[in-house]
Amino acid sequence: MAGDLTPTLLQTPQWSDDMLAAAGIPVLDAPFVSVGGGIGSFVTVDYLRIAGVPASSIRVLSNLDRPWQTYEYLTRVSQIPHRERIRSDSSSRPDNIWGFPSYAVSEFWQDKSLKPLLHVLGEPIFADYWTPRVGMVFTSMKREADRISYDSMLAKGVVRMVRRRAGGGYFTILTPPAGTAPTRRVAFRSRFVHLAVGYPGLRFLPDLQEFRERYGDYQRVVNAYESHEHVYEALKTRPGTVVVRGGGIVASRVLQRLMDDRERFGLQTRIVQIFRTYVDGPHGPHLWMRRKGGDGWAYQGFNYPKSVWGGQLKAQMRRLDGPERARLYKDMGGTNTPKRRRWQRQMRDGRKGSWYFPMQGTVERVEPRPNGGVISHVRNGNDMQSVPADFVIDCTGLTADIDRHRVLADLMLHSGAFRNPLGRLEVERHFEVKGTASGDGALYASGAATLGGYFPGVDTFLGLQVAAQEITDDLARRGFVRRIGPWRSTAQWVRWFLGKPVGG
Repeated sequence: MAGDLTPTLLQTPQWSDDMLAAAGIPVLDAPFVSVGGGIGSFVTVDYLRIAGVPASSIRVLSNLDRPWQTYEYLTRVSQIPHRERIRSDSSSRPDNIWGFPSYAVSEFWQDKSLKPLLHVLGEPIFADYWTPRVGMVFTSMKREADRISYDSMLAKGVVRMVRRRAGGGYFTILTPPAGTAPTRRVAFRSRFVHLAVGYPGLRFLPDLQEFRERYGDYQRVVNAYESHEHVYEALKTRPGTVVVRGGGIVASRVLQRLMDDRERFGLQTRIVQIFRTYVDGPHGPHLWMRRKGGDGWAYQGFNYPKSVWGGQLKAQMRRLDGPERARLYKDMGGTNTPKRRRWQRQMRDGRKGSWYFPMQGTVERVEPRPNGGVISHVRNGNDMQSVPADFVIDCTGLTADIDRHRVLADLMLHSGAFRNPLGRLEVERHFEVKGTASGDGALYASGAATLGGYFPGVDTFLGLQVAAQEITDDLARRGFVRRIGPWRSTAQWVRWFLGKPVGG
């Protein structure tokens, strides 16, 4: 097909307009381009629209039909259906840059019940942290997407790469869906590019990946972030044993689903949970950085301590570089999960009834059993134990290395980007990707790809909003957009509250 990338383009880090013309790739102009089309793109575009940027000046390049599509899939397969609640603060609203009214207030108004407000007032002493239903999050984002004319900014396709443009700005190469364009590639020429590509991909532990590749078995050994409903359905038909690996939020949700099914349907499911690191009590580097823990789990209400979003930890991190920054991330990071009362009661019942067995160890290999199922060989010190089960559910992590993502890998190879102390993209305090400046243009990144930068919590709802605000402020300093002052902010909040389209 005509209009494809040539060897010259692939090997040249900076392109001219003539080079694309010679390759037959059509060029479309859009001052601001956001790559990804997920919640990170949505929040950033929302800020720009509220600041006054017309929809015609923005293009979102994505293979997603709606910004919450990937997140909706991940929450569903990791056992958080629409009616269930996610691990997010009441005021962290991707659809509402002001955070008011909060989700709790909206739920109070929608359900005509004081329960959400009383819950918030009692947290976390008299009640667990209040968190929103995931279905409400999606409904709210749909309303805001319609209000800012999100669909008019969306260009469907798969982004292949971003390269610097001679004279300033960038070219972003999009592969449109088959049959929708006369050429294989389309180039978007812009002054500014924003990358919000999410997680590079699923990360399987080596022993589980080896098992799947060697035996071709994708039914008995599954990842919690892929569809695995067949596991729960099979356990409804006969008693079985499940090995759950991991000790984070997704492991806790999978565990609760297994325990809920056991209660609801009177099942005889046995659960073995393998912790690589077993937490038996409060832990941390010093008195002021202690985290609750016990029974294998590290407990924390949210992904990070709340001060990373606007307190002393945020201010401290912005001053650190290199090993010192990595050290602080290590001190306050780590796998953790909220401590929910119902779930704690279920675990106690499981230990007492001898159907829930937590254990510590490192799985060295997994192999099939002759009579069906799998065996996990677990080492704890000098001891080796064989754990038979019908299924293994891996909940140990979502993040693969950023070089697994084609756009990010190309950026590091050809556009001057490099890694931060945690191995992700290094960005400035205003989220411009270091080393990628091009004339008067700038390339920004937010979300999971930037974890390890000057701002923690980047892959949370509130973290994406903080990044979007920093990017919008930097664009205002560059003269691309007006700063959102108190008068405009108030007027735009009123329009948001009334559901009216963004004003000029």
